[in-house]
Amino acid sequence: MDNKRVTRRARIALALAGGTALTAVVAQIPANATAGQAAPHRAAAASAAQHASRSAGTADGTSYDDTYYKDAEGKTGQALKDALHRIISTTQTGKLTYDQVWDALKETDQDPDNSGNVILLYTGRSQSKDANGGNPDDWNREHVWAKSHGDFGTDTGPGTDIHHLRPEDVSVNSIRGNKDFDNGGTKVDEAPGNFSDDDSFEPRDAVKGDVARMILYMAVRYDGGDGFPDLEPNDNVDNGTQPHIGRLSVLKKWSEQDPPDTFEKHRNQVIFDKYQHNRNPFIDHPEWVGKIW
Repeated sequence: MDNKRVTRRARIALALAGGTALTAVVAQIPANATAGQAAPHRAAAASAAQHASRSAGTADGTSYDDTYYKDAEGKTGQALKDALHRIISTTQTGKLTYDQVWDALKETDQDPDNSGNVILLYTGRSQSKDANGGNPDDWNREHVWAKSHGDFGTDTGPGTDIHHLRPEDVSVNSIRGNKDFDNGGTKVDEAPGNFSDDDSFEPRDAVKGDVARMILYMAVRYDGGDGFPDLEPNDNVDNGTQPHIGRLSVLKKWSEQDPPDTFEKHRNQVIFDKYQHNRNPFIDHPEWVGKIW
């Protein structure tokens, strides 16, 4: 596991224990704020916490069970999947253009230890928000569900859904390409802890669960009913342009081995509060992975 990530988690946990309450702070940011706006000062923590008790609730999202997820409660299998699809698609009232994704990622993936940086998904590196673009050491927009798997491109829709778009080093993004996810391969020198071969990519341990839950969110959100392909995970690799990605059995294990951490939960809350206004249900309820697949 990435030592920097572990340290970052510890700092966040201490901050939360001291009353910083990341989700509460996010809840206080106005809906029309820009990505560059600063979070409220610590002196506003009391009012932020009061607001959070009404909107954000607990850090793991369970307070949404009686509201946001009420139509999914008690269901399993296809019925649960269908209910979650209705919830996360009808509440997605904010949809971004591909250009707007740049600024959104600068906030959703902000380094909690350095507000001028973002955390890159596979490398775990903290990098300046302004170092984005197309140069080899810049960061760009990684489609965790590769956009060629279903050929949905970058038009507003699955191609701009920030629940599965993450900042990543340009050259590492290129190494991952459109490969499926699986265990094994040769180590990626520029991204220690990651492995790749001809048809699959294995991310570092600290984000294996993040990757799995992003893929499964996409499978629930996009079912073919809104003009985009019906995205479904399978247990294969080398899926090409088919609207599938694998391996499902491996993704399920990754989700169990790497449960949602504070960074991932905070990211989910920022997307909900400020950008798309829908949630990744598998971050709030990782146990639902096994109840559907």
